[in-house]
Amino acid sequence: MSRNDEIATLLEEFADLLDAKGVEYKPRAYRRAAENIRDHPGAIEGLAAEGQDSIGEIDGVGDAISSKVVEYFETGEIEELTELREELPVEMDALTAVEGIGPKSVGSLYEALGITTLDELEAAAEAGEIQAVSGFGAKTEQNILDNIDFAREAHERSLLGEARPYGDQVRKYMAAGDAVAECALGGSIRRWRPTIGDVDVLVGSADTEAVVDRFTAWDELDRVIESGETKASAYADDVRVDLRVVDPSEFGAALQYFTGSKDHNVAVRNRAIERDLKVNEYGVFREVRSTSSSRTQSDDDVEGVEDDDQRAGERVAGKSEEGVYDALGMDWVPPELRENRGEVAAAADGSLPDLLTEGEVRGDIHTHTDWSDGGNTVAEMVEGAVDFGHDYLAVTDHATGPGMVGGVGVSDERLREQISEVESVAAAADIDVFTGVEANIAADGTISVADDLLADLDVVVASPHAALDGDGTDRLVAAAEHPDVNVIGHPTGRYLNRREGLDVDMERLADAAADNDTALEINANPARLDLGGGAVKQAVEAGAEVVINTDAHSPDNFGLLRYGVHTARRGWAETADVLNTRDADGLREFLDA
Repeated sequence: MSRNDEIATLLEEFADLLDAKGVEYKPRAYRRAAENIRDHPGAIEGLAAEGQDSIGEIDGVGDAISSKVVEYFETGEIEELTELREELPVEMDALTAVEGIGPKSVGSLYEALGITTLDELEAAAEAGEIQAVSGFGAKTEQNILDNIDFAREAHERSLLGEARPYGDQVRKYMAAGDAVAECALGGSIRRWRPTIGDVDVLVGSADTEAVVDRFTAWDELDRVIESGETKASAYADDVRVDLRVVDPSEFGAALQYFTGSKDHNVAVRNRAIERDLKVNEYGVFREVRSTSSSRTQSDDDVEGVEDDDQRAGERVAGKSEEGVYDALGMDWVPPELRENRGEVAAAADGSLPDLLTEGEVRGDIHTHTDWSDGGNTVAEMVEGAVDFGHDYLAVTDHATGPGMVGGVGVSDERLREQISEVESVAAAADIDVFTGVEANIAADGTISVADDLLADLDVVVASPHAALDGDGTDRLVAAAEHPDVNVIGHPTGRYLNRREGLDVDMERLADAAADNDTALEINANPARLDLGGGAVKQAVEAGAEVVINTDAHSPDNFGLLRYGVHTARRGWAETADVLNTRDADGLREFLDA
């Protein structure tokens, strides 16, 4: 974690605790400062060394907050934050993972019932104590009981966007070691699942001791949990990182095995059995199946079987993953596809898709500026898109409507004003710039912007922002059928580790989208990744186009694109399936259809 992220996280905690205590105005200031510090291109520690005034040059960071940043770098703590933690000793992240429970609710429950943990929250709900607290009630209490398991699971898993940077760092760091022959990530992080249990890193080396020593010396680690001859585990912030070292001759087999998924590996193993072969983490062997070969791993583990019987027989593959699959008469399977959704048969008959790659997306058509809740002007967002390498950008600020709180929505009247600004910026830009809006889909499927205005905009993204539980199929289908809606944004409205979102009949929605030339969004924000991979596959099979957008609120957010690309790959998406792999003229053709 960079020091900018570290400070931003502290300020976000500060905001939550102030919110929980019922303090007004300040929490919003702390959250804005946190966002701007996280996005600031310079190192916050350098500014802190120069003094409070230098930190104050960051937009939204006033004297009070900048003084706390300086205090943290000078003393290692923020005294006022420490005091707040003592006053409210709650597990804020865990408790607010329960749908409908925010920092203010946490504060109320602590004051009334002394609740500090998920277990205490569940016990109080089961005892009927929460409905007696002012501002809650029986419905809220039942909601807690309905969602506590989801919150508990979410608290145990990290977002891909939080964990992947550590995975990339540790892989690069370990690969540079003299004793390291090969290094790769494994497990769910290699498959780009939206949430992960831990970061698995696999190393091929003949000198296991040197590799383990290098790993435990990595300066990003906060604490080492355990280390042995071929394994080690540690924490980097709240992300667990597990190392496993294998013989280089077995690296490919181990990588295939520890990448998973469990269901994929079972299907691969069964294919091997049909051919009188045995496949495991040590290689592919020509031998009759034995009971010892039936073990499979859980989704994220990197635990193996130290059993000489596993190596029995004639070894026919194992050094490379490609060799493992080839020995089974299969094409190599991209990690994103390894979920047992038909990829084993496709690899066997040579029909795996030619998956989309990161460099093929040419623009972003769901972005926000300071007209709504973005942090930058239209011109700054366009400049950021140019720097990122995009060919085009659509400005789609939030409209007013359900789910828009804090005055962030832009009225129809102001949207008409914004068209002129966007067109003025577009005239001088090095890329194509489209006018647009992110309108809200009401519970009845109506769109929160007047039809005549929608018709005047280049790009209309319609998204659900309120009433995000229950069946949302009818409302989304109605929006997809609207003649001026081009994109259904983050269709389920899910927020990973926080809310599950709408239940959607994807077959119906995809058919409606395909019939009405409406694209379904893969929102690349790691907190959403909505649509998910399974839904993308359904959309692609129905002939609907998908579009990968970052929902960017600052230029830095354009870098989130890769999470959307790999989510598309998890859905078997090829280049032609993705709307914004087209050039600007191709996009216009779709929008005008």
